[in-house]
Amino acid sequence: MTFNKLLQYKFWKKRVAMPREQLQVLNALDTAKTQLYHFTAIVIAGMGFFTDAYDLFAISLVTKLLGRIYYHREGALKPGTLPPGVNSSVTAVALVGTLAGQLFFGWLGDKMGRKKVYGMTLAVMVICSLASGLSFGRERRSVMAGLCFFRFWLGFGIGGDYPLSATIMSEYANKKTRGAFIAAVFAMQGFGILASGIVALVVSAAFDHAFSAPSYATNALLSTPVQADYVWRIILMFGAIPAAMTYYWRMKMPETARYTALVAKNAKQAASDMARVLQVDIEAEEQKVETITQDKRNSFGLFSKAFLRRHGLHLLGTTSTWFLLDIAFYSQNLFQKDVFTAIGWIPPAATMNAIGEVFRVARAQTLIALCSTVPGYWFTVAFIDIIGRFAIQLMGFFFMTVFMFALAIPYHHWTLHDNRIGFIIIYSLTFFFANFGPNATTFVVPAEIFPARLRSTCHGISAAAGKAGAIVGAYGFLYASQSSDPKKTDAGYPPGIGIKNSLIVLGVINLLGMLFTFLVPEPNGKSLEELSGENEQDDDVEQTTSNRTVPV
Repeated sequence: MTFNKLLQYKFWKKRVAMPREQLQVLNALDTAKTQLYHFTAIVIAGMGFFTDAYDLFAISLVTKLLGRIYYHREGALKPGTLPPGVNSSVTAVALVGTLAGQLFFGWLGDKMGRKKVYGMTLAVMVICSLASGLSFGRERRSVMAGLCFFRFWLGFGIGGDYPLSATIMSEYANKKTRGAFIAAVFAMQGFGILASGIVALVVSAAFDHAFSAPSYATNALLSTPVQADYVWRIILMFGAIPAAMTYYWRMKMPETARYTALVAKNAKQAASDMARVLQVDIEAEEQKVETITQDKRNSFGLFSKAFLRRHGLHLLGTTSTWFLLDIAFYSQNLFQKDVFTAIGWIPPAATMNAIGEVFRVARAQTLIALCSTVPGYWFTVAFIDIIGRFAIQLMGFFFMTVFMFALAIPYHHWTLHDNRIGFIIIYSLTFFFANFGPNATTFVVPAEIFPARLRSTCHGISAAAGKAGAIVGAYGFLYASQSSDPKKTDAGYPPGIGIKNSLIVLGVINLLGMLFTFLVPEPNGKSLEELSGENEQDDDVEQTTSNRTVPV
């Protein structure tokens, strides 16, 4: 038997995607050394987030005071509290406004440009922050209606700051330290939370010293002095100051080169703006901009099959992880006071006067922010470009899950007086790993992985999903955390599942967040155009393969 070997080769040309040469103006941004303009952009964008966090979290410091002032009942054994519907509305209405603002301003940022819309959001925030401390009348119904009305529009302005700040910073940054710059903008949120606690401490201490009042148990009526009505107003209105201080500088920022070149298609303006910022000569490259923008690869819309194929799973990943994170994160933040009261870190309300209670709640929140929240944000800034977004997010969700279960399963153990410090330490660690984890990365990644013409919109959608989770957390935890014993619930609330079971639910939510993290790509070290596919071109590459047959 002889073997005749016949080798047959088939040659064909296959079209494959090859990277196109980067625009000079974008390459200059990607490779730029860290300069003063980077830090200027961080401060200008970051002060918006400072205000965002201050305004969103300051309300949790004054809700107990509002209950004492406007819902006092003669002869009651406990101080007045906001009814469930009012409490949830006051707490969550800004989140509803934020969700709407994220969707609207995110879309508008891609249509009109980042810079034009950026000033609008800040103006809305300043005006509504001031107005939220005012009221339409003296009756509680009008006060609460006015507060809810202005906090909704305050949230609307805050919502616009999310996609615009993230997009502007990502489009200004170099690719080596882009993650750290975007995370640094978001980290200003930690200082905003800290500042809300410090302002509340200072204001409440000053008023308590000037207008000394007995505890509720001693004299229910006198425990809430008339001047207490100024305390919550000052605390809420203070948030307008840092935002107003940065308005001028926001208006002076040039439009980002990526929007100007890739969306507005104005190569000359993009080159001129960035040459002034970077202080280098940059060629306009109008022909190259025209080629890129006319490429059909770079023209698909948000609701197209092409977007679904290229970015559908990415958008699912960014929306789902942000949604799940914010259920847990906002539940913890907005209702810290209830958790601290449940374990006895804040004394029973009847043993304090109204202003003294604000001081105690603010002190607890400030300590948590100082020891865990703020450090967590800046750990992310330090390590995000070293170990990557994916690893930080996965690690954060993992430890949040572990610590939630560590608090929930032996919950009775932590309520004992001798073990309260241990509870506070573990509770603080959940905040640390939320911020050195998904709370930062869910903000960073959507600003990196989508095309320039849809970047602000997709970030807005992702952020809005997060705020939907925050609303679920704010409303859900408010009711769920009530005791299962009807005799131990707050006035007007139905029995819930208790703090212990609520913490177990939050642990499960964090676990789901860890699983959905696997849908999110790793953008570390890549240019925005490389991540979004905007810089690809079709090229003919001759590829050779052999198909061997061996007949007998």
